Amino acid sequence: MERGNTKQEILDAALELFSVQGFEATSISQIANAVGIRKASLYSHFESKQAILDALVEQILQQYALHSIFARADWEKYSADLPLTSDAAVQMIQGQLRYLLHDPTIQRARKMLVIEQFQNPELAKLQTKRNYSDVLAYFTGLIKCLIQKGVLSENEPKIMAAQFCLPISVWLGLCDREPDREPEVMALVEKHIQQFFRVYGK
Repeated sequence: MERGNTKQEILDAALELFSVQGFEATSISQIANAVGIRKASLYSHFESKQAILDALVEQILQQYALHSIFARADWEKYSADLPLTSDAAVQMIQGQLRYLLHDPTIQRARKMLVIEQFQNPELAKLQTKRNYSDVLAYFTGLIKCLIQKGVLSENEPKIMAAQFCLPISVWLGLCDREPDREPEVMALVEKHIQQFFRVYGK
């Protein structure tokens, strides 16, 4: 087996195990068995289980930065993507939710962070950053731009952003626990965004 592929298979197997049973409960032997290699072979790719976790976090953050709209902090740079109507906002947010729910790496990473936030201080910080601070900052920037464009009425952007995005975060968690409720959640997201634009729209 080619070395680069084996390394990625180790990362994929580890993420699957970490997302189900957590980092501490997962052994090197379990990861090696999931890949179909010996522990000694695994150690030729990664020196420890922590090294596997570190590589996973780096890979996940790179993928998140490339594909998640929440990684876009600079709305001036992405002004062409501004959702200027409620329909455009619905399409944008539903598309992002589908990505977060169905991309296997991002889905497993989110579940791993949910488990590890109570055991690993570094991953707890990452959970807060990715699932709260970054999301709120993204939507605060979006709301400010929509106010400047005259789409939304003048108000407190951070509070408006919280009102907009935090229910969506709760619904995302609901879909993680109960995947069959995704159609219901998508309908709620649409109604929520349309109402937000009715309340704050000019």
